[in-house]
Amino acid sequence: MSNSRLNPKVDEFLSKAKKWQEEFEKLRTIVLDCQLTEELKWGVPCYTFQKKNIVLIHGFKEYCALLFMKGALLQDVHGILIQQTENVQAARQIRFTNVQEIVAMKSILKAYIDEAIEVEKAGLEVNFKKNTEFNIPEELQNKFDEIPALKTAFDALTPGRQRAYLLYFSEPKQSKTRVSRVEKCMQKILDGKGLND
Repeated sequence: MSNSRLNPKVDEFLSKAKKWQEEFEKLRTIVLDCQLTEELKWGVPCYTFQKKNIVLIHGFKEYCALLFMKGALLQDVHGILIQQTENVQAARQIRFTNVQEIVAMKSILKAYIDEAIEVEKAGLEVNFKKNTEFNIPEELQNKFDEIPALKTAFDALTPGRQRAYLLYFSEPKQSKTRVSRVEKCMQKILDGKGLND
């Protein structure tokens, strides 16, 4: 790994990591051995090939992980890729709880990274579910019926913004919580804004 390929922003990220620092360093070395470009995106180390995101390194309370942006397209011959939640369509993780696991899997990780690069070179894309395949929560549909302008504004949002709202509104088990979420977000929708805008 040549120092010229190390991104100072990632150096800073690693120096501030309170947890998983040794694991992050080892993952970084492995990923950079695969000739990817190191960047800091979404506040975490992200590795790209010809400006396309391939894999990122991130940490959680219970584990750290390599996240493959198009992991759903990988063969996963070792059965180690994990879909974070049922709503995650493209990305897949390989999780670790200590540096020894990473060291033991070094050659496997490189093979998965190389495959992810080949997926990108081939121009393969994940077939995402259409927003029409997501259920519209009853509470949102009621508001659409009550306020047609809300439905019009919702339909004008980008597919990603629509999907974020649908997932957010569907999440709670209790109807009153779903109603509360819809009501809190109505003005943002009417203003043409996404959930996180």
